[in-house]
Amino acid sequence: MERTNAWLTYSEGELGELERISSLYKACLDEGKTERECVKAAVRIAVEHGYRDLKEVITSGGSLSAGDKVYAVCMEKSVILFHIGENPLEEGMNILGAHIDSPRIDVKQNPLYENEELAYLDTHYYGGIKKYQWVTLPLALHGVVVKKDGTTVDICIGEKEEDPVFAVTDLLVHLAGKQLEKKANIVIEGEKLDLLVGSRPLKKEEEDAQDKAEKEAVKKQILQLLKETYQIEEEDFFSAELEIVPAGRSRDCGLDRSMIMAYGQDDRVCAFTSLFAMMDTADLKKTACCILVDKEEIGSVGATGMHSRFFENTVAEVMALKEGESELKLRRALQNSKMLSSDVSAAYDPMYAEVFEKRSSAFFAKGLVFNKFTGSRGKSGSNDANAEYLAQIRRAMDEQNVAYQFAELGKVDAGGGGTIAYIMANYGMEVIDSGVAVLCMHAPWEITSKADVYEAYKGYKAFIREM
Repeated sequence: MERTNAWLTYSEGELGELERISSLYKACLDEGKTERECVKAAVRIAVEHGYRDLKEVITSGGSLSAGDKVYAVCMEKSVILFHIGENPLEEGMNILGAHIDSPRIDVKQNPLYENEELAYLDTHYYGGIKKYQWVTLPLALHGVVVKKDGTTVDICIGEKEEDPVFAVTDLLVHLAGKQLEKKANIVIEGEKLDLLVGSRPLKKEEEDAQDKAEKEAVKKQILQLLKETYQIEEEDFFSAELEIVPAGRSRDCGLDRSMIMAYGQDDRVCAFTSLFAMMDTADLKKTACCILVDKEEIGSVGATGMHSRFFENTVAEVMALKEGESELKLRRALQNSKMLSSDVSAAYDPMYAEVFEKRSSAFFAKGLVFNKFTGSRGKSGSNDANAEYLAQIRRAMDEQNVAYQFAELGKVDAGGGGTIAYIMANYGMEVIDSGVAVLCMHAPWEITSKADVYEAYKGYKAFIREM
């Protein structure tokens, strides 16, 4: 079914609001290139809008009532926000859920080595990437190093204009005959994604030394710089979390500035628009909840992934503060909730039309995308939303004049993908996948339409208010 291009429907006032949301979104993308940075940004924004730390409410012996706003953080990598509504929690919540981890390259725990007077950091890629896309790009290093005394050192190198950047090297085309005969998935192997970090050897102190060269002198030079700048020893890498991401800021894309090109839009485009929607709503009947979660790209596993009990435990705490402890009421609250599992969708790309089924594809500027089901091939691993819930969603979107579309991820046998929807559906709640159409998904630089970013923000607000 043909949907109207949203750009054709905007008034001057709406175009101004669209640019405001786009600018705010780009700023958040630049501030949050890792899941830890996203949590910090989300908490900062939430506190500015009157949210309190749930731990502090519990510690102070406080309670929660309609209008209160709280957040809870898990291991600095996931965050949940609640805006308490008038209705009892057991009647359910309206939940927005998105993930804040993105495909990248991680630094190993014993990473620094020297090879022929070049210093490298050994790496292991994270999530589904085309490894050949990550070579010969300016790369930045983000993360934390935690020393034995508990001191945390924040690392961000490569983002400022005066910073150095890093690179993963590739073979020159003049010698790449055999390399170019390989299949794309092995033309660059995982073990060759090591990060080039230095080439200058450390000189010996002695002026009269005939041979100023020293064993692993380049590595020693890097270690000396790390010690001088960050007070880091080599062993501190054991307790570090360092992520390699594309260096540079998000940018407007296209002569008409209608698009955004940036790293990590899967799935921060849904995460930040969900966050904005939470901040811009008031006087709610049902409690609104926003989940920004880690580890979706590798199966939602671990303590900070959606499979953990963090969400369930946090709802139990909120329930106890608002209505008293009750296991039965907690189960009712979870089952009676409604959720948008907000994750990106593949935008139709006419350059690769052969893998799309056009009638069931998501298009740029056609609005928020809903996926009744995801999974792969025979809907394997899918949450499949029921028709009654889809009708409610349509009504809510139409009530607030939100542009939206329904789509699938490519042709039936072309591949597929999953989200956190099926995990939340285990509680018996209504869940549907929704999100923003993205070109070049999982590439170092992804592209979205500003119109779709704006419609996602509007759609998430509509969901919170109307469901």
